[in-house]
Amino acid sequence: MNAPLRPLKVVTVSGSLQEPSKTVSLTEHIVQTLATRLPIENHRIDIHRLGPGFTGARHPDDLPEDVLQEMRLLAEADLVIAASPVFRASYTGLFKHFFDLIEDQYALANKPVLLAATGGSDRHALVLEHQFRPLFGFFQALTVPVALYASSGDFDGLQILNPEVHARIEVAVDDIAELLRARVGAHEEAAPV
Repeated sequence: MNAPLRPLKVVTVSGSLQEPSKTVSLTEHIVQTLATRLPIENHRIDIHRLGPGFTGARHPDDLPEDVLQEMRLLAEADLVIAASPVFRASYTGLFKHFFDLIEDQYALANKPVLLAATGGSDRHALVLEHQFRPLFGFFQALTVPVALYASSGDFDGLQILNPEVHARIEVAVDDIAELLRARVGAHEEAAPV
């Protein structure tokens, strides 16, 4: 199957509260692996950088223009990689706040979303199934079956050392690459000339 003619728009949403972080490292590894399969343009939204105009917003109308632009990029993405560290058995509050402020509840409908998380131990791995999937289910997003979790023991500093995590990233990226090729190929065939 041929690669799509245009680079795919990938938007990574990182719920990490700092940088550098293991969560950002995991998402960068996913993006680099995906780039070996497909032409992509990646844009990363670091929620901790969105500032007080974002954190103090109670409604989408309260958001500054730069944050609204990030949300528009999210809505226009071919693929969203949604990642957060795990705190108290869930994603970060700022991560949830970002998605709470998406005005159009259908902005992510049928959009492929790859879920990823990092945590202190493997005991938190099910957060992807019990917290992330229901959130994106509300938006009617198309979450990829393979979700990616890495614990602190999988890293040396910020480098992923565990071969099982690398192998799972490969599986997830292969699955999403096939899906994206099919979706973009069908869209390009249907587009008027």
